[in-house]
Amino acid sequence: MFKGLIGKKIGMTQIFDENGAAIPVTLIEAGPCFVTQVRTTENEGYSAVQLGFEEIKPKRLTGGELGHLKKNNLPPMRFLREFRAKTVELKAGDVVKADVFGVGDKVDVIGTSKGRGFQGGVKRYHFRGGPKTHGQSDRERAPGSRGSGTTPGRVYKGSRGPGHMGDDQVTSQNLKIAIVDVERNLLGVRGAVPGPRGGLVLIKEGRKQ
Repeated sequence: MFKGLIGKKIGMTQIFDENGAAIPVTLIEAGPCFVTQVRTTENEGYSAVQLGFEEIKPKRLTGGELGHLKKNNLPPMRFLREFRAKTVELKAGDVVKADVFGVGDKVDVIGTSKGRGFQGGVKRYHFRGGPKTHGQSDRERAPGSRGSGTTPGRVYKGSRGPGHMGDDQVTSQNLKIAIVDVERNLLGVRGAVPGPRGGLVLIKEGRKQ
């Protein structure tokens, strides 16, 4: 059975188990998602399901995007994402809701982490920083000298240092579903999910279970 949804991160809260222990939970507005296209090994060379999420005004889409959706009498949608699947029982026009997952299921949640802009090595890679003594006034958080004057005479590509931080695709794996509310299209997963409130997330069946 295909298990996958597009959603929006609402924020974090907590629930209590039977022993009274507080469990941190991330709430996700998951679906309803429309099946906009089904890819098959015969036609495209691989098997996948394309889902659409969040209805918008038609003027916000291009003619090609509108035509792609109108082919199956679907409303204009802001987000289209593809999910690989070994077997697909769905067809274009079907609706996928939060009840494809159950309480206790393990899922992988993909999101875009918060952008932090240009950051130094201390914040970005947890560098220790220099000593606060010895007369320095402005070098406490500097990375120090690097590379070499002789061999190789340069800094290797990929070396850790200051640079752009965040705004990357991040996957939180093996999160456990604690809440399924089909009426309000809500999923609650134990633990944190990457990205800000309102950020787009993809929910897939856990690969490690």
